[in-house]
Amino acid sequence: MKQLEAKHPRAIRWCHWINFPLLALMIWSGMLIYWAHDVYRIGLGSFTLFHFFPKWFYETLGFNQRLAEGMAWHFAIAWLFAINGVAYVSYTLISGEWRYLVPDRNSLREAIQVTLYDLRLSKKHPPRRKFNGAQQIAYSAIVLMGAGSLITGLAIWKSVQFGWLTWLLGGYKAARLEHFLLTMGYVMFFVVHIAQVIRAGWNNLRSMITGYEVVAVEEEGA
Repeated sequence: MKQLEAKHPRAIRWCHWINFPLLALMIWSGMLIYWAHDVYRIGLGSFTLFHFFPKWFYETLGFNQRLAEGMAWHFAIAWLFAINGVAYVSYTLISGEWRYLVPDRNSLREAIQVTLYDLRLSKKHPPRRKFNGAQQIAYSAIVLMGAGSLITGLAIWKSVQFGWLTWLLGGYKAARLEHFLLTMGYVMFFVVHIAQVIRAGWNNLRSMITGYEVVAVEEEGA
């Protein structure tokens, strides 16, 4: 027997779906800005294995020669990103939803179990609950990353007015690198998250759209 079971409150779902395009636009506009001073690479000494990013990458995606546009979009969207983030965190604290999201002492062990199961290295199915250990760690980390992006972004945008903040982050160059690494973290999170959503199937996606998921329950007397 199957029945509908409430899973995600409306406020959580709204913040989730609002945040997705906002973060995507932040990354897009950030790339328009990064084009003007793309200093990061992977290599040793004078040897460069990979440069962030090749010239063809900018030209193909139309990221080149758009610095002013990128800055205008980035700073405008940052306010919406911050407001949505504060609304999400405030709701989880007030409603008590944070209890499902914040990792506990068993989360790391369970995250390893989930990873092994997903990689088909273990047949032990993770316990069924609202958020497993891997999700708790990932979703809590993304909230902290969002705060980190706002803090590092402020430090490199207003490095004089908030000189103390820039200093705490290790200086302008360090704050810019931290901002960049956080952005790369979002991209990796997107890839893994979307892959997991596809793997979980329609029922899981439906719960984030409607707030309900279909669950199987045993009939009495069966």
